Amino acid sequence: MNTPYFPEETALFSKVWQEQLKGRKVAVLGHRRPDGDCIGSQVALCLWLRDNDVDAVCVNEDKPTRVLEHLVPDEVPFSQAKDFNPEGYIAVTVDCADLTRIGKVLAEMFPLPVLNIDHHISNTLYAEHNILVADACATGEILAGMFMDMKQEHNIEIAHSLVAQGCYIGIATDTGQFCYAADYPRVFQLCSQLFEAGARPSEAAKNLYEQESFSRLKLLQRFFDSLTMECDNKVCIGVVREEDYQATGATTEDLEGVVDYARSIEGVEIGALIEERDGKIKGSLRGKSKKWRVDQVAAKFNGGGHAAAAGLNTDLPYTEFRESLIKELANNLANPDETC
Repeated sequence: MNTPYFPEETALFSKVWQEQLKGRKVAVLGHRRPDGDCIGSQVALCLWLRDNDVDAVCVNEDKPTRVLEHLVPDEVPFSQAKDFNPEGYIAVTVDCADLTRIGKVLAEMFPLPVLNIDHHISNTLYAEHNILVADACATGEILAGMFMDMKQEHNIEIAHSLVAQGCYIGIATDTGQFCYAADYPRVFQLCSQLFEAGARPSEAAKNLYEQESFSRLKLLQRFFDSLTMECDNKVCIGVVREEDYQATGATTEDLEGVVDYARSIEGVEIGALIEERDGKIKGSLRGKSKKWRVDQVAAKFNGGGHAAAAGLNTDLPYTEFRESLIKELANNLANPDETC
């Protein structure tokens, strides 16, 4: 018998599934502005539950982006929060570090989810039961590992290839196509099993990375023109303003992955995106190493996330926020967390 991937987490998942989810109506919730790991994990868990005696549906405050909508098959009921009737449902969250990430409407519907499955180091353990694997590269990795463990322990197969595809896309996107730090021996072993279960990496890559809109490219051009170097050229910051959307015809979903261009510059340790939207500031931070703990920087501005990837929202004026952000980033660069 092979060594289980996540034995303690799988035991808890199995217990919750058998004692609290079976025979129930379950809403699988993800975070606002869902990314590949969020949508992939929602779909994978929903399908797995539906194959195992649970009446599961996916619910999110926002629709999947144009690039990710192919991930939601006809077999998966997917609703926006504004159209969802929660009567009779209990909730499971995926890829959400805290309850606010699911949005105000869903948080009011489900103030205490039954189960929270996540990999963010900043997770607040807000559910009745919490499965947190902070060294996992993606929630999709955790689900894949638990599904494989369930197959080994309970002989429960992944019945849908779309379950495997959802887990794989979560892994592929949250590792930056396998460029970010991760436990790759475990990740690649899991991916090999996902391929055997029906995951299609070439199809995933085509849908994710070869469907660029012209408006997104025009938005990228403006983002590139805004780039500045800070903190002895170790930080690169780009800005997208309200008028950039109007001038290019782009939408907020066209910002997915844009911050990675700032991080990718030679010599840069942390890339940042500052976005002006609806009179407020949103930020995305990406570090080349976990030791820079950009989640701690984001936390100073009501945000959070991973040690090397985090987001934030703030009501501070742009100039004040930018100055404060640079100060916090400089402090983290001067005091790396060598335990990461």
